[in-house]
Amino acid sequence: MGLENSGDVWLGWEYAVVFFLRPLFAILFVFSLILLSWFVAWKTMLVHVPLVQEIFGLRKKPVMPKPPTRHRLSRFYNSNPALR
Repeated sequence: MGLENSGDVWLGWEYAVVFFLRPLFAILFVFSLILLSWFVAWKTMLVHVPLVQEIFGLRKKPVMPKPPTRHRLSRFYNSNPALR
């Protein structure tokens, strides 16, 4: 009788492993890969994207006003009064 009870316990443990622990470990493994890849992407690339910097408030760049004559054509047309 002792062997039958230990077999039932072992069978119950197998069901617990198959139906609970393996899916749990699979989900944890997938989430850990996602978090690791996000961390690597964040440290290497995403912190340099201006939109991400603005969303997360990482760096405040001073806004410099653009000069009115920043292009060649605008300088040409502004320097020639006959073309205005």
